[in-house]
Amino acid sequence: MSEVKKAATRESYGNALVELGREHENLIVLDADLAAATKTGVFRKAFPERHIDCGIAEANMTGVAAGLSTCGFVPFISTFAMFAAGRSYEQVRNSIGYPHLNVKIGATHAGISVGEDGASHQCLEDIALMRAIPGMVVINPSDDVEARAAVRAAYEYDGPVYLRFGRLAIPVMNDGSDYRFEIGKGVVLREGKDLTIIATGLCVHESMLASEKLAKKGIDAQVINIHTIKPLDEDLVLRAAKQTGRIFTVEEHSIVGGLGGAVAEALSEKCPTKLTRIGVNDVFGESGPAKELLHKYKLDAEGIAERIQEELA
Repeated sequence: MSEVKKAATRESYGNALVELGREHENLIVLDADLAAATKTGVFRKAFPERHIDCGIAEANMTGVAAGLSTCGFVPFISTFAMFAAGRSYEQVRNSIGYPHLNVKIGATHAGISVGEDGASHQCLEDIALMRAIPGMVVINPSDDVEARAAVRAAYEYDGPVYLRFGRLAIPVMNDGSDYRFEIGKGVVLREGKDLTIIATGLCVHESMLASEKLAKKGIDAQVINIHTIKPLDEDLVLRAAKQTGRIFTVEEHSIVGGLGGAVAEALSEKCPTKLTRIGVNDVFGESGPAKELLHKYKLDAEGIAERIQEELA
């Protein structure tokens, strides 16, 4: 059997920017002294005149991007999720969100899989922060193919978009010829009648593997990929709730305010359904190898399947 291709979605981000840069001269990339880590260095090499290093000044970079967007440019600001959503929150809210400007935020190194960088850099709150900003689109792609498609869709969308990317290389699963990406539309990856797993980001592939483990135990799980957390595909969520009557959300994010929160809001208002949120349980992260941390926090296939079986029992 051939080895499954793996790629970090931060790599996908940099490569997608280069592809778009060849097509659109109004695309500008800004970075905060992290071009090597965010992978926007490949764009800088291809288009040095359209790459701006703002230095270690993320809030200022956000303001610069806001100004550029009013002059006909489509700026992508790039830095770690901890800085894009955390350090620059006020500027993102007031300078981009409030005037609803056409700025895209490329946030890399999100989640517990940042690994050895530890709690200070493992942003587990960014989805909650960004989806609370009126008019902000929030996208968390599950692999290389989806990440590239998300960057293109963000460019084509008129308004602010938050794109969440990871550091860890993860399997490519959306490489079929029939794959289509649409903002606000989830994807059913596996049909099932007993329960539904709704996952986002790197947890999508792990959830698919978990469904295989559950199948061996006689549990037929439906798996849905929600790459766009805002706007949420409520129609798909509600349909799954009515079909299986049992929902589990899985995310590499705090269970407070992320995908689980968004799904809970939709279900409680329109189709009350038993829901279990699988994620980081209101704690900070810690330093360690990414895969070991995912295992410890039960966000790998083994942990997800275990949590589901415990809840069903």
